[in-house]
Amino acid sequence: MLFSDIIGQQHIKHYLTKTVENARIPHAQLFIAPIGSGGLSMAIAYAQYILCQNKEGENINGNASCNLKFEKLMHPDLHFAFPVTTNERVKKHPTSNSFMLEWREFVKETPYGSLFNWYQQLGIENKQGQIGVNEAEDIVKKLILKPYEGGYKVMIIWMADKMNASASNKLLKLIEEPPERTLFLLIAENEELIIKTILSRCQALHFQPLTEQDIIDALINNHQVDENQAIKIAQQSNGNWNKALHLLHHDDNELAFERWFVTWVRAAFKAKGDASVVQDLIKWSEEIAKTGRETQKRFLKYCSHFFRQALLTNYNARSLVFFESNESNFELEKFAPFVHGANIEDINKAIEDAMYHIERNGNAKIILLDLSMQLTRFLHQKEEK
Repeated sequence: MLFSDIIGQQHIKHYLTKTVENARIPHAQLFIAPIGSGGLSMAIAYAQYILCQNKEGENINGNASCNLKFEKLMHPDLHFAFPVTTNERVKKHPTSNSFMLEWREFVKETPYGSLFNWYQQLGIENKQGQIGVNEAEDIVKKLILKPYEGGYKVMIIWMADKMNASASNKLLKLIEEPPERTLFLLIAENEELIIKTILSRCQALHFQPLTEQDIIDALINNHQVDENQAIKIAQQSNGNWNKALHLLHHDDNELAFERWFVTWVRAAFKAKGDASVVQDLIKWSEEIAKTGRETQKRFLKYCSHFFRQALLTNYNARSLVFFESNESNFELEKFAPFVHGANIEDINKAIEDAMYHIERNGNAKIILLDLSMQLTRFLHQKEEK
């Protein structure tokens, strides 16, 4: 992975290369990277820059054999850990070692991929993976050995915020006092889910969502997209390159989410005056509950975003609105007046609470139905004049 392959984040690229050139590489670093901002790609490029002794701020002029190994993600001193769970092939005690073929394919095809994309790769959309104590034991075994090629050993832990407490405590001492020339690169979306004792031992780097111009340039230069389409996609992608690619290729999930959302808000609006419509909300909740938890969480994030777009439309902030409906019988302008300052905070909190309970394996059907009944009340709340 070359630094030149990574979109934007120039200040972080500059900082990381300087740590190598100045021989001041922190032994434990935490990349706090929003989805689609390039945290994993940056970690791999940084590891390659170090292990292959590359120069000039880019992965060039170094060890050719080493760089070739990195192209295949098969360098013996590069190690990965990531969330896993059982699937049809691995029935018990899953660890990252069990899924390295799938991992290499995933990184090659979707280097900006999300956790949901990874679960799709493993065929476990209905489950939630984690980095557990078995994984932590494997990490310890790998890192107590000497480097194969005499330089650094690098351990990249992707989605470190999915590391459970047992695994975190198991790794705590190793992260605090690692073997000589050992580098930990942890990547997380939500630093609040990482235990404080791990956080305190890592140097944190905060990635920003990609700028619209970064995404526009990447779409034009790498995918030959015309400028007008690139601008439209960049506005809708919220700094997420993974989402930009999905929009470019007309991702079916976004279309399904819009259909679910429109069905939901219509039924919720009608339910207050017609109790029979509650049956429609029950059916809706059952339909969404049949999907995997990651899909449910992604849908609820989509809903939260949709409500914000409605709020901006209601208050005539048109320059910030880029939503375009694919539903022929739905108009954002007609829906927007029902989302305002008096109810938006309640709506957002209800959605966040639903995501929290789904994340913790609550009954999705009950959670979504309860959310629907709350929305019925919120949509009829009057804005204070």
